[in-house]
Amino acid sequence: MAEDITERFMRYCAIPSQSNPASSDKVPSTSSQHIMAQVLEEDLLALGALDVCRDDHAYVIAHWPSSLGLEQAPCLGLIAHLDTAWQAKGDPVHPQLRLYEGKPLVLCKQEGKKIQLTSEFNPELEAFVGQEIVTSDGTSLLGGDDKAGVAEIFGYLERLKEHPDIPHPPLAVAFVPDEEIGHGAALLDLDSFGAAYGYTLDAGPLGECAYETFNAATATVTATGCSVHPGTAKGRLVNALEVLMAFHRLLPAPERPEYTEGREGFFLLVSCQGNVEQAQATYGVRDHDPAKFEKRKHQMEAAAAYIDELFGEGTLKLAFEDVYRNMGEEIEKTPELVDVMLQAYEDCGVTPHVIAMRGGTDGSQLTFRGLPCPNISSGYYNAHGPLEFVPVHDLCAMVDVLEALGRRFAQQAL
Repeated sequence: MAEDITERFMRYCAIPSQSNPASSDKVPSTSSQHIMAQVLEEDLLALGALDVCRDDHAYVIAHWPSSLGLEQAPCLGLIAHLDTAWQAKGDPVHPQLRLYEGKPLVLCKQEGKKIQLTSEFNPELEAFVGQEIVTSDGTSLLGGDDKAGVAEIFGYLERLKEHPDIPHPPLAVAFVPDEEIGHGAALLDLDSFGAAYGYTLDAGPLGECAYETFNAATATVTATGCSVHPGTAKGRLVNALEVLMAFHRLLPAPERPEYTEGREGFFLLVSCQGNVEQAQATYGVRDHDPAKFEKRKHQMEAAAAYIDELFGEGTLKLAFEDVYRNMGEEIEKTPELVDVMLQAYEDCGVTPHVIAMRGGTDGSQLTFRGLPCPNISSGYYNAHGPLEFVPVHDLCAMVDVLEALGRRFAQQAL
């Protein structure tokens, strides 16, 4: 199994499928995701999955029949996203299968600098001495987020095909686009999907799992200036870029992502562009606690009002768009999903590590759309950058976890 799932995972990683926030008005945001979706559709058909469907938005859905006697059991959904992160180079991707021997693993050299994996940067590597890991060649991200999850779902289906007597309920699988830009499962047809509940495979290292996410919003700040020749600018020039800088300085510096962890929320300056006359910045606003989340919005509103008063009415405008909510407030209504998730890990000798996810998942949207959907690990490390890696051991272990998950739900249905 290790050879098969590794080959599949590396093949998927080699297919570029980054999403792009600059074209988020269409779904998918990039044409490459259509190519990835077509590959997954063909692989599902080759595997013998039922009701395989790929729609115009690059959503891929399929079903797998239950083991004997469980035909009427509630359908279990498994979801992974087919896009990869846009924050780093992701095309082309050259996956590498490397043996980690305990010393720095050089992926490449760029301008005389070694791009390398080290146990100092990733102490977790010490657990994989003598084992194979999959990396990029150091020039791009790998895409283990979330193609590891995609490959693991396929690994589970392959196992069920070879061993149909393994107890499991009916299964629905979905591979969705544009998760990395906050769209994700928004257009997933839940009626066609047909699952009663599900799990996303989009957490990190083996054992990591989450049923809480951030509450998230995007804030857009627009500054309008007054351009005057700098030689005669005194008392008249209003520099829109300076206005944005003044606004940014009013937000608490310790509450940026690089200074926060755990359940600490943050303000993230995502982008800033413009000129003297017009400038715009976008921020990510995040917090697990809904009251603190709203307080963060109020902080930004107060800062904007102050800047507008300081520079003149109409100088600064602030708008919010909510992206996703903390699914924990809904998942707590179905605690059995968390119990089964933890038990499945323990069945496989894996210690579960529950986190409050510092991000969002497709499960955030799905949960609030009526499909409760905690998040389980897919085994990637250092996501969204060229140092990303996935241990082969963890790819295989997650197939075992999925089997244990299916067995647990089968037991409940009997």
